[in-house]
Amino acid sequence: MKNVTCDVAVIGSGPAGLAAAVAAHDQGAEDVLLIERDAGLGGILQQCIHNGFGLHLFDEDLTGPEYASRFIAEAEARPIRQILRAMVIELNANRELLAVSRNEGLLHVSPKAVVLAMGCRERPRGAIALPGFRPAGIMTAGTAQRFINIEGFLPGKEIVILGSGDIGMIMARRLHLEGARVKAVIEIQSCIGGLSRNLVQCLQDFDIPLYLSHTLTDIHGAHRVEGVDVAPLDRHGKPDLSGSFPVSCDTLLLSVGLIPENELSRQAGVRLDPITGGPLVDQHYQTSVPGVFAAGNVVQVFDLVDHVSTCGTTAGSSAARYAAGEIAAWDDRMCRIEAGKGVRAVVPQRLTADRDADEVHFYLRSGSVMRKATLQLSNGGNESLFTKRFRIVRPPEMIHVAVANGDFIPSKSYAASLRGEIT
Repeated sequence: MKNVTCDVAVIGSGPAGLAAAVAAHDQGAEDVLLIERDAGLGGILQQCIHNGFGLHLFDEDLTGPEYASRFIAEAEARPIRQILRAMVIELNANRELLAVSRNEGLLHVSPKAVVLAMGCRERPRGAIALPGFRPAGIMTAGTAQRFINIEGFLPGKEIVILGSGDIGMIMARRLHLEGARVKAVIEIQSCIGGLSRNLVQCLQDFDIPLYLSHTLTDIHGAHRVEGVDVAPLDRHGKPDLSGSFPVSCDTLLLSVGLIPENELSRQAGVRLDPITGGPLVDQHYQTSVPGVFAAGNVVQVFDLVDHVSTCGTTAGSSAARYAAGEIAAWDDRMCRIEAGKGVRAVVPQRLTADRDADEVHFYLRSGSVMRKATLQLSNGGNESLFTKRFRIVRPPEMIHVAVANGDFIPSKSYAASLRGEIT
């Protein structure tokens, strides 16, 4: 076993990990170690060849590889150590990592601070209890994306997509452009699960059928998918079999949600938020385990990669400051930030007494579609610290607000709530 020491270790080199490594070095960490399980840097961005990245950070409309290349160039311009094709298999509460590397063998890494940037994974078939047989041709939308954009294979010719998440809608367009026939996008909710721009650019612009408030009731085919049965939902949210209709296809793609990748977090004893599925973090993106920070989709699934990179920058610079003894662990003077009425989730969920920035940046998701919505941050009574109005809010589209730091009182609890016309 090879022993390795460093100031900051970053696990994952996607948009959050790259931003964290660069920020940690720029904050003063002399020895930053970037650990990546793939053969190259960039993470999932390398297979996202569509545009729409970087509009906030760079004021440009970039593809995924182009966006990644900006941060890869920044990382490679600095003396940041990289260990590629290395899988971190253990992380304990003392910030000790155990990694397996094809080139280095077994590594024991002892950093002063750790940044978790493992990203998220797609929800598989087993997580949603799909009925029917288990033939070939059923895969997640991200798997199909890799087949087409990286491996050069077309996964099928007649496609049905279950779920209207961003990956699902983007893959509907991609498959259409490659000559496949996308016969239906099926969504169980009454609204799409992804960004409005993807509804327009990926489905409506190509006349791809979208069925809202519908679900699959059966999958046909012994060896390969031959078709599915689709049914509308009744007013109780149950499939109305009287309205069921068949759709023939040879491939079924699943775009039914993303899950933060937090197996390592659990090993280390990090406290997780049951709603986001990611760690509870403070404004520095430090978790409940001292010196362990988290960034990007490992904290919660973001809608835009620009937000992922921004949070990675905060986590990386904070990890460097912790390694230098400038940031303390959580203490009893922390403020609690909770999701109130109309808000499904809020990040960060804690504010430590060490608040040196002028503002605290919050990322929230609404619990439903609302028009003329008002966001309010209050301390449990009638006193409001922050209020902002929105024309419309939707669960898939994240709300980002900055609140003055000095308004928070140590040890107090605050709630973020949304009120408006629910549609």
